Amino acid sequence: MISFCRIGVVAGLLSAALLAPPVLIRDVAAQSQIRVADIRVEGNNRIEAATVFAYLTLAPGDVYNAGDADRSLKALFATGLFSDVTMTFQDAVLNVEVTENPIINRIVFEGNRRIKDENLSQEIRLRSRVVYTRTKVQADVQRILELYRRRGRFAATVVPKVIQRPQNRVDLVFELNEGESTGVREISFVGNKFFTDKDLRAEIVTDESAWWRLLTTSDNYDPDRVTFDRELLRRHYLRNGFPDFRVLSSVAELTPDRTDFFLTFTIEEGERYRFGDLTVNALLENVDTAALEELIAERITYEEWFNNEAIDDIVDHITEAVNDQGIAFVDVRPRIQRDRDTLMVNVAFDIDEGDKVFVERIDITGNVRTLDEVIRREFQLVEGDPFNTAKLRRSRTRLQDLGFFAKVDVAQSPGEASDQMVIDVEVEEKSTGALTFGGGYGSDAGLFGLVSLREQNLLGKGQDLRLSTSLGQKDQRIDVSFTEPYFLDRDVSAGIDVFRIVSDNQKTSSFSEKNTGLRLRTGYRITEYWSQTVNYEISQNEISKVKKKASRFVKQEQGTNVLSSIGHRLSYDRRDRRLETTSGYLLGFGNQIAGLGGTKKWLRSDISGTYYWPLWRETVVSVRSGVGYIFGLGKDVSIGDRYFLGGGNLRGFKSSGAGPRDIATSDALGGKFRYTGGVEMQFPLNVAEELDFKGKIFSDFGTLTGLDKAGGKAVHDTGSLRASAGIGVGWSSPLGVIGVDLAVPLLKENHDGKEVLRLNFGTRF
Repeated sequence: MISFCRIGVVAGLLSAALLAPPVLIRDVAAQSQIRVADIRVEGNNRIEAATVFAYLTLAPGDVYNAGDADRSLKALFATGLFSDVTMTFQDAVLNVEVTENPIINRIVFEGNRRIKDENLSQEIRLRSRVVYTRTKVQADVQRILELYRRRGRFAATVVPKVIQRPQNRVDLVFELNEGESTGVREISFVGNKFFTDKDLRAEIVTDESAWWRLLTTSDNYDPDRVTFDRELLRRHYLRNGFPDFRVLSSVAELTPDRTDFFLTFTIEEGERYRFGDLTVNALLENVDTAALEELIAERITYEEWFNNEAIDDIVDHITEAVNDQGIAFVDVRPRIQRDRDTLMVNVAFDIDEGDKVFVERIDITGNVRTLDEVIRREFQLVEGDPFNTAKLRRSRTRLQDLGFFAKVDVAQSPGEASDQMVIDVEVEEKSTGALTFGGGYGSDAGLFGLVSLREQNLLGKGQDLRLSTSLGQKDQRIDVSFTEPYFLDRDVSAGIDVFRIVSDNQKTSSFSEKNTGLRLRTGYRITEYWSQTVNYEISQNEISKVKKKASRFVKQEQGTNVLSSIGHRLSYDRRDRRLETTSGYLLGFGNQIAGLGGTKKWLRSDISGTYYWPLWRETVVSVRSGVGYIFGLGKDVSIGDRYFLGGGNLRGFKSSGAGPRDIATSDALGGKFRYTGGVEMQFPLNVAEELDFKGKIFSDFGTLTGLDKAGGKAVHDTGSLRASAGIGVGWSSPLGVIGVDLAVPLLKENHDGKEVLRLNFGTRF
């Protein structure tokens, strides 16, 4: 009985062993310490068996272990060479069966119109003759989607498809549906009390979607642009007295139809502070602190609203001033202390000796077209100079102002010695050539069209070459201009202009005029704010097509004259920016003398000035004035060289509508003395929040008088003051600037030509 039972147990164990799955066999074998006698690889066509052996952790002669087999299996899958791997161990033989991943024959993009194939190819990692894996394909799909999202197309979809080819090859096709641009439906701000939503929208780059932004992409959602917007908001508040400002969050919510975003900035303004005490704490000997405190007082006044940019500007100027006092190595650090009770910011500028560091070398990379010398000459530091952070910062600004580069990165790194510094300059060049077409309408010029071809970085030497022509109802002009910014390797510009101008003055003075000639010019900067230009002009002036009923004073001018003149202009510019100026002033003085040869002999002097100051937010008041006088040197001043008044310089009056005029013919004769001035207040119009409409209230005034030959009762020449007042509207539309002015003369003469409406419209594309 017992014997039969033992026999049955043994038989059962043997049956179970024969019917057990391979895993169980492997476990049993492992427990029995069976060694691997051989390894066989099957299913590989392209990949050598030795490659498979290289990833196995088992080798012939090793004791078989399930853990080693599992690690070998994972290692083979991790190579990405195989889509499937099966491993069995029987009769001391390890069988490895693999299924190879196919090789990519080619990659095709379908449905893409906004992004070219070559740009997509650069974005993805897969290439022809590379092993195909699903993981790599999905990663490339995400890269393509990210590329479209950076271009504001969040509705884009990418579907990868595989086409089987012989010899285990595949064609990979990315089918793209680019979708519509994902715009920004609304931009809102939470937490702003001092500035309105409209004020803050004007400070950031991202715009709300609107039909008139067809030619721009600023209304497409871009995460990188939003990050930059956060920084712009921070700068805006720090400029306007809010040192505690923070952007708590910027959230973009995609609409259910995936066509637009709602963008919300949550901010914390904090309290608004004014400048308190501004002091200089000089830790160096022989530093004139009184002069430095005076320098600060010129730029910041007590109880002025806090502005961090003003502090940075003062640090630069103090550094320069101390350098000028003979101290090369200086470290200026502003200590800012907030008084939260009085809401004042006290700033102490600590001046100490800086580390004695010299410029070892300047390394420039990224410039393909632009020559190294064009970049180096903008640097206020050269090899061997004491290292100066302020000069380095200004050098970077000068490079950016060239307009040759899309990006300018300037950094410093340690040199070979402890007192040496290497300046690393990396630039990214952009297109500097432009073909411009344009047209429009102006009350002075009538309908006009223009074509301009310009290269600002000719042959990579920084030279400026321009060819332009304009055709209008009243003027036709063609000119060629060339400028060398560093003439004879000095910080002096030199240029030449060749021009031909045909003017139709039939309606105002009963004659036509042609000017053909050339102008040589040079300019240089005296100081940071003072600059001067010098020019020489030689031209031929022809007065023709004089009407039979024209004034006798005009008929006397008919004929051809030659002008040979030399002149200069001195300028003092303290504006915050040249375009859309909000504060500061600009002064100019110039002389021009004719008679160095030629037939014309006269001397002309002009002086002008404009002052700007902001009232509140975007409201700016400007005051301008100008005086000009020309007189003959032994000869009369011709009509083509005299001043005229009206139109753009005296709104409310027609072009050449004020000043000396023939009583019988009403021809404008011009004058030798002119004075003009005006006051204007420009402010934003909240007619439509998304449209950049600006209104203005203005008053112009001026006078024009003086002829070489007194006309007596035949000429109106009272020399009286003219004045006008009016309102206007301007709009920076996608198609150009549109301006409408309505003005009414307040002081005028009966013979003056009046013009109530002035319209100007123009665009370039």
